[in-house]
Amino acid sequence: MSWLPKKTVLVPTDFSEPSAEAVHTALELVESGADVHVLHVLQPIEHTAPEVLFGDLDDETRTQKAAQFLTDFLERHGINGVTKTVRIGDPGMLVSEYAAEIKADLIVIPSHGHHGLRRILLGSVAERIIRHAECPTLVLRRMDRD
Repeated sequence: MSWLPKKTVLVPTDFSEPSAEAVHTALELVESGADVHVLHVLQPIEHTAPEVLFGDLDDETRTQKAAQFLTDFLERHGINGVTKTVRIGDPGMLVSEYAAEIKADLIVIPSHGHHGLRRILLGSVAERIIRHAECPTLVLRRMDRD
């Protein structure tokens, strides 16, 4: 069984620099950019939030704005031709579910390098993805962290 090339690689993004690097890494593992799926997950919005109550914000508008931001983010980092998706839900679970949906061969995700109390308080999306994904997950270590 060969590691390269992968048929379908999923890269979740939070619009950080490490996630842009993860997309570049994923592009090295596939034959075509269209084989890289870049996914951004929006957190569900509270129905009692003022923006919702006053009609200024809904899931469709949020999704459209996030999709445009995703396109701009990728273009700013010189990334073209990838498959882009925006979903709403719990990031750790939704990334795993989306990977199963597209039959991903690999998930590439950056580590934000949180340690100790900060990691406990914030949780770890990467850790949840690793636990729940049905395919292998490559976690890229941040080189600018201790």
